[in-house]
Amino acid sequence: MLLHVGIDDTDSPKGGCTTYIAATLIQKFVKMGVRFADYPILLRLNPNAPWKTRGNGAICLRIEFDDELEFKIKKTIIEEVEKQADFNCDNTNPGIVFHKGSIPEEMEYFSKKVVQTIVKLEEAEELINKFCCNAIGFKNRRGLIGALAAIGGTLKEDHTFELLTYRLPQYRGKKRILDKKSVFEMDKLETETFNNIDYDTNQILIAPRGPDPVLYGIRGETAESVFNGFKIVKPIEPVECWIIYRSNQGTDQHIEKKYKISELKEFNPATIHAKILKMPWIILGGHVIFKIYDDTGEIDCSVYEPSGKFREIIRELRPEDEVIVSGSIKKIEESLTVNVEKIEILNLVDIMKLSNPKCPKCGSATESMGIGQGLRCKKCGYRDLTLTKNIEKVDRKIKVKTYLPPPRAERHLTKPLKRYGIEKKLFNELLFQPWHS
Repeated sequence: MLLHVGIDDTDSPKGGCTTYIAATLIQKFVKMGVRFADYPILLRLNPNAPWKTRGNGAICLRIEFDDELEFKIKKTIIEEVEKQADFNCDNTNPGIVFHKGSIPEEMEYFSKKVVQTIVKLEEAEELINKFCCNAIGFKNRRGLIGALAAIGGTLKEDHTFELLTYRLPQYRGKKRILDKKSVFEMDKLETETFNNIDYDTNQILIAPRGPDPVLYGIRGETAESVFNGFKIVKPIEPVECWIIYRSNQGTDQHIEKKYKISELKEFNPATIHAKILKMPWIILGGHVIFKIYDDTGEIDCSVYEPSGKFREIIRELRPEDEVIVSGSIKKIEESLTVNVEKIEILNLVDIMKLSNPKCPKCGSATESMGIGQGLRCKKCGYRDLTLTKNIEKVDRKIKVKTYLPPPRAERHLTKPLKRYGIEKKLFNELLFQPWHS
């Protein structure tokens, strides 16, 4: 029997992690003789969902086993979710979905929709009733949406890998400490990994800061690359277990869909082809605002102070520059705003400036004598009514290319620049060994 198990919405701001539930189940399933048809799937959902905690990730386990194990396996899954989920948190509403056999196209479409928009529970329940063998929703049952999306997240095309390590219970809640030198060495040697370090600040990015059980995670192009990175990194505490997940992280899946400005909705990620309407300006806190327009309307775009040097790129934009802006749609004082995650500059307008010519007699600088009165040399006093100002093209400090914030300000789903041009077109179903321990 091939069973797909989707789980979502088990953690809270106080702790917990849906991926850790997957890690716990994997260890138990191995002892039961269960076979894995795929790496566990870590599907990052819409990062703008107002009820999300941290990375908004759902998981799916695709497992094969003899029919007589079905009841025991499902019972194990339910008990583990009930044991680990934070039911005391109002915003934690776990969901478990079981699906047998192949994945229908409708479920794959639903999965992308959950990554790119806000989806109602009724839509998930309709698909569950149509295709799935069982589902269990706790409290308001919102976790069923992400659980079903994780099952539909087949990631047949572009995907990445993440090796997550987990902490022993006695270390959770304490400061994570890694050998910083080993992380730099790993980043240098394992070139197929990404977003390990922010080199502007020398900040280590692989360790989270929250109370969850994750110690650190290494993201990369292949399972082998993240495993090799794991062998180099030296944590200053023991690792309880580790798992390699296949994921939509670093793929831009959330911003694949292009919108007109008039189509934008709050909480949705979006990509907009537009032109700059007004010069960028700075507001209190160091945030940079600029306005774009297309044939359906106009909208403000925000680049926040943590984006660092990315703000300097934005400040170089000028009216009529042609751009593709990607980001999340937020409502501020009843108006929609794009929180910018990426900008692709398609065309830069020419900017011209006027300058006084050099004196034809001595080569010194000239100055205007007033409207219609020509120019005068500041040094030798030479005057000429026929001299006119030079028209010069200003060199733009930005180029026609794609710009991203520094890695420390990138979201889980944002595709790093080093991944451009190497996106995957298919999935190799032969699992790298070892992929868990």
